[in-house]
Amino acid sequence: MDSRGLSTVVERLLGLGVVVLYIGLLTTTLYGGVVPEYRSAVGTELGERTLVQSAARVEGAVPPRARHVTAGVRVDLPATIDGTAYTIRTDGGALVLDHPDPSIGGRVRPVLPPRVSSFDGTWESGERTVVTVDGGRGNVTVTLEGS
Repeated sequence: MDSRGLSTVVERLLGLGVVVLYIGLLTTTLYGGVVPEYRSAVGTELGERTLVQSAARVEGAVPPRARHVTAGVRVDLPATIDGTAYTIRTDGGALVLDHPDPSIGGRVRPVLPPRVSSFDGTWESGERTVVTVDGGRGNVTVTLEGS
């Protein structure tokens, strides 16, 4: 019996097996370590950037000097961070980003003039978000509102 034709088939199957094994190991390595770490780093960076931009929009909403002001400034926020909804709320004069992932979040204190007497409210991601400024002279209120 002659089995020379069989050696070509076996060679091809072994080559195909090595390629499938290589792709499987590469995929497992990437999705098991590199990709999740990268996504987490991107989510952390986006959270920090969102919080800083929100503070800048709050600071810019309060006019420098006015006898009486009633204004609303729209703030554009990402719908999700790392694929998950989040909240930005006030806490003692600071903005706080709350996210289910503990590595994403933070706290920043916007620089507001001394005439701002009240700063409160909450923004939920995915909502239309607005900073409302109302009042005059030494009694200005700043409110975060979502709809």
